[in-house]
Amino acid sequence: MDTCTLGDLLDVVGGTSVRLHTAPAGLGAPVTEVLLYDPEEPLPRSPGALLLGVGTRAAAAGPLVRVVAEAGMTGLVLRGPDGPVAAADAHGVALLSVPEDTAWHEAHLLLASAIGARPVSSASGHGDLFALADAIAAATGGATAVEDPRRRILAYSTVTGQPVDEDRRQGILGLQVPTGAGDSEQYRTLFAAPAPLRLPALREGALPRLAMAVRAGGETLGSVWVVDDGTLAADAAETLVQGASTAALLLLRARAAQELARHRTGDLLRRVLDGTADPAGAAVRLGMEGPLRVAAFALDPSGRPDAVAGPQDAEQTGLRLLDVVRLQCEARYGRHACALVDGVVYAVLPAVGEHGGDRHRRLAEHIVARAGQALRVPVRAGLGEVVAGLGEVAGSRADADLVLRLPGPALPVATIDEVRARVTLARLTEVFGERRELSAGSWQRVLAHDERHGSDLARTLVCWFDAGCDMAGAAQLLAVHPNTCRYRLRQVRRLVGIDLDDPDERLVLWLQLRVLAGLGPVRTA
Repeated sequence: MDTCTLGDLLDVVGGTSVRLHTAPAGLGAPVTEVLLYDPEEPLPRSPGALLLGVGTRAAAAGPLVRVVAEAGMTGLVLRGPDGPVAAADAHGVALLSVPEDTAWHEAHLLLASAIGARPVSSASGHGDLFALADAIAAATGGATAVEDPRRRILAYSTVTGQPVDEDRRQGILGLQVPTGAGDSEQYRTLFAAPAPLRLPALREGALPRLAMAVRAGGETLGSVWVVDDGTLAADAAETLVQGASTAALLLLRARAAQELARHRTGDLLRRVLDGTADPAGAAVRLGMEGPLRVAAFALDPSGRPDAVAGPQDAEQTGLRLLDVVRLQCEARYGRHACALVDGVVYAVLPAVGEHGGDRHRRLAEHIVARAGQALRVPVRAGLGEVVAGLGEVAGSRADADLVLRLPGPALPVATIDEVRARVTLARLTEVFGERRELSAGSWQRVLAHDERHGSDLARTLVCWFDAGCDMAGAAQLLAVHPNTCRYRLRQVRRLVGIDLDDPDERLVLWLQLRVLAGLGPVRTA
């Protein structure tokens, strides 16, 4: 079994159970066992061990950090939120903690079980495929490669002295099988065949191949290829059948490990987005430091109300949207943090070197276009403000949510800065509506008068305010004579009892009419 790493351990138990404070040696540091600290006994030299600081207060654990480092251990686990982070950084020791009310025997059982039950530790999940390729090559006598269905090379043998050709060299160099005439037909034939096939060389100077598809049930997971220079072992085909069966198990295990790691990352990102995760630990585990921005993507069924039939259909479409967003983000930023929360897909985008968010906006526009085509449902995107780090991501997420809440498909993609005024008015509408003291006032009397008498006092007031209290400007907006405006404003003073000479009264009245009554500005041609 491959050695468990600190990152593997945190993928299994990280979050509320175990908190990472610092990892100066990185998440690739090995974790081999969990030991209980006994102050009466000297620490044994145990490279890769985690020491549970039994009986040691976190605030007084500085000396123990040095002892842990001298013993070659990977890290120290304490109880409670505080700990000697500076000392741990200085001595190259990982510092972790469990909640204050966790019993030490429970922490020991949790961590020890996680080390044994961790997922595959290889970042790609394909580490064992290289060993398999070497084993097949040694048994058959031909250089071997394992590919996925897209002809990407996942692993290749390194047995010396075996003949190879230029196709193999170029494939390994780019980890992608070179394309040429006849290749597609060979792959179609191979994927339809139930047994190994001997395939002729397609290009001058190339060698034939013995190949077999890798399957699990009815799904094709990839293929195994052996260079055939005419000297393969007599039982090479039988060996390849066994090798393809083993490759299927390894690929399924790698897929399960990747899905588990992706699930853990998604869970952590959800806690980052709602502000409940530890920023320092999350930054290490997600590999995200420096300025960041949240982009939010959501379906817009108003464009096609029949496109999403029900809750189950909406959930499936949301998962497909997550796949589109994740694929596009990973293509530009590598391993990336995306999560689906309540029907909205969030992506945390690095903002280092960004110039006005142009790159983020172009990415969002591309995703909206691609997702709309793939899902056949309009998609909208909102981009929050750039923040300093993961500790402020919840604020950027709130910005992105506000952008998405603005009505109208006319804004398929927008940043918070582009719609700041509209967002502010929308938030004011919510706040005013929730607070009686903010929603009460003379604006209601103006609207009641208009409703009873068919007058237009409220609209006249808004236009007068928008014109800077200029009578001629208000008349132009209303397309009436200035004397009409003067008459209406006298009516407001006399019948409704509003002091229009008070600037505070004017400001509050204007806000209430705009925000609560929804009387927007009048646009002239």
